Amino acid sequence: MPPVGTPSLRQRRLGAELRKLRERAGLTATAAAARLGVNQGRVSMIETGRSPVSAERVRSLALAYDCADADLVDALAAMAGSQTHGWWDTYRDYLPVGLIDLAELEYNASALRVALVVHIPALLQTTDHARALFRESVPALRPYEIEHRISHRIKRQEVLHRDDPPPYSAVIHECALHMGYGGPATVRAQLHHLLDMSELSHVTMRVIPFGKGSFPGTGQSIDYLVGPVPQLDTVQLDAHHGCEFLDAEAQLEKYRLVLDRMEENALKPAESRDLINRIAQSV
Repeated sequence: MPPVGTPSLRQRRLGAELRKLRERAGLTATAAAARLGVNQGRVSMIETGRSPVSAERVRSLALAYDCADADLVDALAAMAGSQTHGWWDTYRDYLPVGLIDLAELEYNASALRVALVVHIPALLQTTDHARALFRESVPALRPYEIEHRISHRIKRQEVLHRDDPPPYSAVIHECALHMGYGGPATVRAQLHHLLDMSELSHVTMRVIPFGKGSFPGTGQSIDYLVGPVPQLDTVQLDAHHGCEFLDAEAQLEKYRLVLDRMEENALKPAESRDLINRIAQSV
């Protein structure tokens, strides 16, 4: 297979996981190449995601690295193959690469968990709400840049409406429900949209009410993308400089616990719907 010009996050992650298996086996790239009968450069290209790798090659590597975790090997093999193109690729010339990678991760996730304090989750935003947010970007976005971001965000939302949608769990602080982005009409429409989305069988929405006090995750937006096995989960954090992705085992465990604690501090789904409805009626 020819080298990949710009590997996607999914390809880079596959390479990184294969590197972890090699290092756990105590092998250098040179020693691994000797076992496989290839040159060391090919192993390095695979591990950086620059060289496509077949499912058969992934299984050969796992065998050479004495990996006995069959579920992990199957999951890695499923990630293999030539460069996969999705709808997100049409935005590569217009948007930051982090947004492209996030869309690909969401599309391939087994489940999605999010928690936000001052914003509505991106996959639950209306077009007008998203437009009001993007108009506040620093530095300011040009009108055509705003429209590119809006169309990308709305396209991302299709993951919740496809025939096999992943389970989606959102924790939203009451603060986010009172933010006045776009004015009263936009706020009302956004709150009613949350109520509509909460009726979907695969969507679970919980609200942390004012007065709950301190809780872990305060002030931070968290996207937790569940992989086919826990080792392949990914955390995405919003930052002023762009998307930040985390996948170290300790980091994943930390954010699983943070999300669990935030859910424990939130109202039950039915109570959350009642609160959203009351706020919508008061706008």
